[in-house]
Amino acid sequence: MVKTSDEIKRLLWDGANDLRGSMDASKYKDYMLGLMFYKFLSDKTLEAFKDAAQPKDKTKLLEEYKQAYIEYGKDLTTMIQDMLGYYVQPDYLYQSWLEDIKNGDFELQKVIDSLNAFERTITVHEDNNDFKGLFSSSIIDLNNSALGSDLHKRSKNIKDLILLFSDLDMVTLQEEDILGDAYEYLIAQFASNAGKKAGEFYTPRQVSEVMAQIIAKTTDVKSIYDPTVGSGSLLLTVKKHLSKDAQRILHYYGQEYITETYNLTRMNLLLHGVRPEKMDIRNGNTLAQDWPEDPSKPNEGVQFDAVVMNPPYSDKKWNEREDMPLKVSDPRFSDFGVLPPNTKGDFAYLMHGLYHLGQQGTMAIVLPHGVLFRGSSEGEIRKRLIEKNYLDTIIGLPSNLFTNTGIPVCVLILKKNRALDAPVQIIDASKNFIKVAKQNVLQEKDIAKIVDTHVNKLEIKGYSHLAPREEIIENEYNLNIPRYVESIEKDIPQDVDGHLYGGIPQHNIDGLEILNDTVKDKLQSALEPIRKGYVNLVKDINELTEEVLNDERVQEKSSKIADEINVYINKYMNEIKQINKDTPLVDLRENMLNEIKEILTSYRHVDTYLGYQVVAEIWKEGLSHDAELIALEGYYNAARIRKENMVTKGTGDKKRQEQDGWIGAVIPNELIISELYQDEQEEIESLKMRLSEIESELNELVEAAKVEDSEEYDALYDVIKKNEEDELQDAFESKKVKAELKTIDKNSDEYKLLKKVDKLFTEKSKVSKDVKSKDKDLKEAAQFRITELNDEEVELLTQKKWFGDTVDKIVLLVEQPIKDELFTLEMLHDRYKDTLDDIDSEISELEKSLEEMMGSLVVM
Repeated sequence: MVKTSDEIKRLLWDGANDLRGSMDASKYKDYMLGLMFYKFLSDKTLEAFKDAAQPKDKTKLLEEYKQAYIEYGKDLTTMIQDMLGYYVQPDYLYQSWLEDIKNGDFELQKVIDSLNAFERTITVHEDNNDFKGLFSSSIIDLNNSALGSDLHKRSKNIKDLILLFSDLDMVTLQEEDILGDAYEYLIAQFASNAGKKAGEFYTPRQVSEVMAQIIAKTTDVKSIYDPTVGSGSLLLTVKKHLSKDAQRILHYYGQEYITETYNLTRMNLLLHGVRPEKMDIRNGNTLAQDWPEDPSKPNEGVQFDAVVMNPPYSDKKWNEREDMPLKVSDPRFSDFGVLPPNTKGDFAYLMHGLYHLGQQGTMAIVLPHGVLFRGSSEGEIRKRLIEKNYLDTIIGLPSNLFTNTGIPVCVLILKKNRALDAPVQIIDASKNFIKVAKQNVLQEKDIAKIVDTHVNKLEIKGYSHLAPREEIIENEYNLNIPRYVESIEKDIPQDVDGHLYGGIPQHNIDGLEILNDTVKDKLQSALEPIRKGYVNLVKDINELTEEVLNDERVQEKSSKIADEINVYINKYMNEIKQINKDTPLVDLRENMLNEIKEILTSYRHVDTYLGYQVVAEIWKEGLSHDAELIALEGYYNAARIRKENMVTKGTGDKKRQEQDGWIGAVIPNELIISELYQDEQEEIESLKMRLSEIESELNELVEAAKVEDSEEYDALYDVIKKNEEDELQDAFESKKVKAELKTIDKNSDEYKLLKKVDKLFTEKSKVSKDVKSKDKDLKEAAQFRITELNDEEVELLTQKKWFGDTVDKIVLLVEQPIKDELFTLEMLHDRYKDTLDDIDSEISELEKSLEEMMGSLVVM
């Protein structure tokens, strides 16, 4: 069966974990990702040979290529080299390694020779170094003892790694945009496992998404530059959000100081289908060596439509890496008249990026919060940014988003074409995240809210603010986010008068915005004024809740939303059914997310982004995988595909994968059972209920048999299980029951009780067998039924899987805010129901009771 991108990702990452042993993840990535890329180069070589030479037997490409190489030699390799910019000799192909493994002739030295030889097969262009040094022995050192303590172990480990990619057709996977995604996924997984060592090469996906979406939605991007390019994830995330036409003409520029990471960038871009002539990636120190430079404009630098950057935070050695320290006269810094402090290079990277930003371009950079408020030269730079009107938006993000630091960071958006009176937008998104393991993570709804707020220049209480220049000047150019965006206090302040004299403050009632706006009459009828500015709740909160939720206005709103969501579901079910290999799944997902926002935006007091997250989760939890399979196989065929259910058995050296039946590739077996085998399922549930009843009856008899002088004690005490210390357990021993029945008078009461226990044991055994048997039959029936589903069943089950609870979840967005306010009302009622006088009276009564009790005590 064809594997989806998610399945390929899991396969590769599971393989990586199994194979790397104790090797550090940050180092193992160089071996795994390097060999994966070499497989791609080999597959491309054979594909180019097939297209150019049109061999007779295309099923034996390796043999045909070897024969053609013998016959035509340099003419053949020159032809392939002209097509690709490189070639891999037949004996050095990845496929030759696999052939050697199959024949038992594998030698590690051949892999080393192959990687070394590749450098000599690259077309030599002065301006083209995209493939040079990719497999340098200083980075992919196959003699490294970390791969194994001796040659045999190293050879085995590399052989296992080679086999991991053996079945993957890298050319087809690249054409389907799967290969690049898998590569990026592996980079992210290695970054997560590498911890603090990952900061040098990876920006978390959700942070990249914020920056990329803002740039893609606000800027016409034909060229993009990342001066601290890392793995290239920021460049590629921007690419993903551009149209296909824009992607074709986009030119990528990047510079990276660490050589291993520089190699990673080039491989990542090439695997994502970026053509060599569209990428200029350089290995160098961005600050020490300004690049790219335009010789004809030495004081301007090359300008780009977009600049993205996640530089080292507060780089303490930013101006110490070269013999000649940078000076304020450097064109990148001269506009600001001052250099950043030597111990904090944050603004040095910002100024470098800004220097290369075109007049109509957009820059997005990740920096620590200190740049917003630190003084001295950084304060001067900040002031200059405001005076020159470059700073467009500040986005405060949560702490602990990055694997290499727990500090909170911010994204700064800069532009050179802002209107003179344009305010600086300040967004505080620091409280919007979920916890995943040890990391904080932005959800899709959080990213969407940030991007929408920025693009539409929204001002939202407690979340965003548009600060005019005058306000910033009043704050002495201090841009610390809390100065501009005041947090909404969730805790309701205590009211002294309310505590002293009772009653809920009226201003707290007025603060129940949704209840006042939706069912004000219902709310007022539940309250009674007791004095000016204070009221009592005179209706039971449960009764009020029922009244409010059943109110025709609430019901009408819920019903209207439910109807709209049902239309939405039917629309997109039809679109999903039509998915084929030419369907842009990214666009389909984007359309679904945008439309749910449009629907919910028209309803007051409904959180649009919670609804957005509902749809995002549908894609995340299955539709992404299923849509890909539908594109490959067609809707109805994909729904009828089943695959082996592989389970892990054994431990240690005996750990292995074994098949345990079949599971639906799209439709879960459990869903088939719950929807198509309800009678059988009810029968099993009924048997399980009877089993539970039998257990309860036996437990009651055991407990009764432990009570001395009871009938059960006389008859059953001796047949209760006991441990080695002769302590009573909580069950009867079946053998003892049967043995006792043979020796006791059949007409006695003791016999009747023993017989009752025996019958319960017999019934329990039978029911247990029936449950197991019927459960097994039902599961087998479901496994068989997958391939036999009719069209109507396919439609029922897939809609149930993807959208089964969607209407309920969206309707809850109407009801939950109302429930929350009713809960607040109940809390306020409980807070102020006991006055100071009530408490004093209770204390007096308790003191009086204590005195009476003390008076009744008699000293003997």
